[in-house]
Amino acid sequence: MRLISLLFCIIFSFPAQANIGDMPVEQQLAMQYIKAYTEHDFKTLRQFYTRESIFFDKTAGVEYKGERHIIDFLTRAHEGVLEYRLNIEHMFNNGSIVVIIGSYRLRGPGDQYGKPGRIIDIAVPGVTTLKFDKNTQRLIEHMDLMDYQTMADQLESQ
Repeated sequence: MRLISLLFCIIFSFPAQANIGDMPVEQQLAMQYIKAYTEHDFKTLRQFYTRESIFFDKTAGVEYKGERHIIDFLTRAHEGVLEYRLNIEHMFNNGSIVVIIGSYRLRGPGDQYGKPGRIIDIAVPGVTTLKFDKNTQRLIEHMDLMDYQTMADQLESQ
């Protein structure tokens, strides 16, 4: 009996991960978009954006509209970045809006953050909302709400 209990505890102590095919279509689109976004796959990102797409960092008060402006911004912002990924803690959707809660991890040159000549490593917690057009499966809006105070604290210690 102890052996069965031990096996039961071991099996169910590992975190369960959803298969991407089991997710709603909107969440599948979000995962494809985030993958392209964090891997700097601009060719794939162009397939998500239109002239009307909006990229809005609400916390920083920065907004870009249209495929060309968004790609130009992302190219500048991620120049020289060695690693960029999103650790998703929670994701849910309401229709065409997908909400992602997690931390963006960035490792790269510190020049843009006042740390020239250094490699920085930060994890910025935040919430990303993505709104998709259900018919075209293209992105209408990408909005970030980021904890820049945590980022500043991390930068100060590096």
